[in-house]
Amino acid sequence: MKTVKQYKTIIISDIHLGSEGSKAKEVTAFLKSVTCETLILNGDIIDGWQLKKGGSWKKKHTAFFRVVLKMIEYQQTKVIYLRGNHDDFLDQIIPFSLGKSFTIQRDYILASGEKRFLITHGDIFDSVTSKMKWLAYLGDVGYTLLLSMNKIYNQYRSWRGLSYYSFSQRIKQRVKEAVNYVSDFEEKITELAKAHHCEGIICGHIHKPDIRQVNDILYMNSGDWVESMTALVEDHSNNWELLYFLHENNVQILEEETDEVVDSESFSVVNKVFMGIA
Repeated sequence: MKTVKQYKTIIISDIHLGSEGSKAKEVTAFLKSVTCETLILNGDIIDGWQLKKGGSWKKKHTAFFRVVLKMIEYQQTKVIYLRGNHDDFLDQIIPFSLGKSFTIQRDYILASGEKRFLITHGDIFDSVTSKMKWLAYLGDVGYTLLLSMNKIYNQYRSWRGLSYYSFSQRIKQRVKEAVNYVSDFEEKITELAKAHHCEGIICGHIHKPDIRQVNDILYMNSGDWVESMTALVEDHSNNWELLYFLHENNVQILEEETDEVVDSESFSVVNKVFMGIA
C-alpha cells in the first residue's frame, strides 16, 4: 500500500474541468495520495468558457470535487478557492464562505514561516483577458486546437510505448512572443507582491510551473493540470517544492468507456460545494 504524503499546504491551479484537455483523473489521483492542512485551488479550476462553448461535464470532473469534500470532512482540510479568468462566473457569489472550511475569494495572503506570500491566479496582469475578452476567446480556440493535436500525438506515443510528451507546451516554449509574455508576466506580478508588503508571490494562469527568485521577491507558479500536471507543496518546516505527477507516479491512467456526461444527480455534488449544502 502506497504511503500517503503529508503536507502543510498544497496549491494547484488551472485544472480546467469541463474542457477536453483537463487531466481530471490525474489530479484526483494526486489528491488521494496526499493530505494537507490547507488546499488552495488557485483559479481556472472549472472552465466556464469551454462549458459555454459546448464543453461537457463528466463523472471524472465530479470525482475531483468528491475528493475535495472528503478532505474537508475527514481530514479537516481548509479549502480556499481563488477565482481565475476561466471561472469568472464566481464573481456572482464572491466573497463566499462555508464555515471555516471552505471559502471562495479573489486572492489570499499566506504566512509561511517568516515570509508572507500573496496568492492570486495571475490574470490581473493579462490585458488580453481583462480588457479584450473577445481576443482571449479567440486565443482559447487556438489553444484548444493545440491540445487536441497533443492528445492525438500522445495516443501515437502510447502505442509506440513512449512516455507522455507535451507537444503544445513545446510549441509555446519555442515561440518568441510566448517567451516574452511569460517574462513580462513574472516581472509585473512580483510588483504586486511588493505592493502588498509580501516577500513572495504564488500564481498560476500561464501554465508554466516555476520556483525562482525575481529580484527580491520569491516567485512561484503552480503550473497546471492540462499539460504540466504539477502542484506546489509546503512541508511542515515551511520548505516549498514543485511536484510533477508523472515523475512521482510512474503509471498511466487510462480513459474509461464509462466516462460519459454526468446526470443531474452527479451535479449535486458540485452544487453542494457552492450552495453550502455539504
